[in-house]
Amino acid sequence: MPRMISIRDDNNRAADAPLGSTAVAGRNQPIVVRCISSAHEALGVMRKSKRNGEKQAEEPPGEVRRNAIELAAAERCWRIVGDGKPPDHPPKHYKYVNELVRLQIELLKMQEWVRLQGLKVCVLFEGRDAAGKGGVIKRITQSLNPRVCRVVALGTPTDRERSQWYFQRYVQHLPAAGEIVLFDRSWYNRAGVERVMGFCTDEEYWEFLRACPLFEGMLVRSGIHLIKYWFSVNDEEQERRFIERMHNPFKRWKLSPMDLEARKHWVEYSKAKDVMLEYTDRKKTPWYIVDADDKKRARLNCIRHLLHQIPYKDLQPVEVELPPRQPDTGYKRPKKSKQTWVSATY
Repeated sequence: MPRMISIRDDNNRAADAPLGSTAVAGRNQPIVVRCISSAHEALGVMRKSKRNGEKQAEEPPGEVRRNAIELAAAERCWRIVGDGKPPDHPPKHYKYVNELVRLQIELLKMQEWVRLQGLKVCVLFEGRDAAGKGGVIKRITQSLNPRVCRVVALGTPTDRERSQWYFQRYVQHLPAAGEIVLFDRSWYNRAGVERVMGFCTDEEYWEFLRACPLFEGMLVRSGIHLIKYWFSVNDEEQERRFIERMHNPFKRWKLSPMDLEARKHWVEYSKAKDVMLEYTDRKKTPWYIVDADDKKRARLNCIRHLLHQIPYKDLQPVEVELPPRQPDTGYKRPKKSKQTWVSATY
């Protein structure tokens, strides 16, 4: 279990947070972020180099290497941030990892504010297959507390769930006070895949379009911050990503038979999306469209936009001292030979 530090908000109210998970400053105070793990060292093992005349292991290609480089670069960053909110315009020659880290720091501040104030945040991620929804969700949750921010990605409904009120299986996953819930696809399955692939009747489809704005209006009136994103990707870029998934063992699981079948219905999906927006893009529950042809830009743009949807304030960490370890009272621990240890193969 991680060690905890005390954090105080502007009203001097205290709360606990994992030590090293956040380093946020009070308003008008700078903040320093330090790396707390050793992904950079792990990446060094992967790279091909010569050290004392010996070659290291070949660096792996593709997604694994890119993710390792991104994480290691992020951990090396010592970012000094000013007054809290991300800037309206990034530096002219910004670096992706630097901006990602800056936004992730702001996400930490927002998370603690949501927890302390008891806010309820629900974010929907919808869009074309391979549009990059999962990548954005991963970068959002990367540095957050999973007890505060959780991801909901439901599978195919069971026979019992099919017999329920359509929204029922989603309601149980809605956020309570102090929680952030990210839906990796949501109740809008009915307006997309179910409509196009014939998994619902015409009556069920049109009833959904009628009821959905009413349902979402109820959520907003109950105090939930509902934010809806649609990730848009063009035909050529989606095809390129599908081909990559076909040949990448670390992404192959993402490519389902339904994804391949959906390619045959590209125009029908476009029509379904347009009808969905026409009926459910309301003033209090608007859709925000993310241009996802460039994954990295889409991640930064989406996270920055999300931060501006939730009013939050900076939290100032309180200086703490690590207490001394409990003194030895003569307790004798059992022999290691009596325990089953994992073999030290590496």
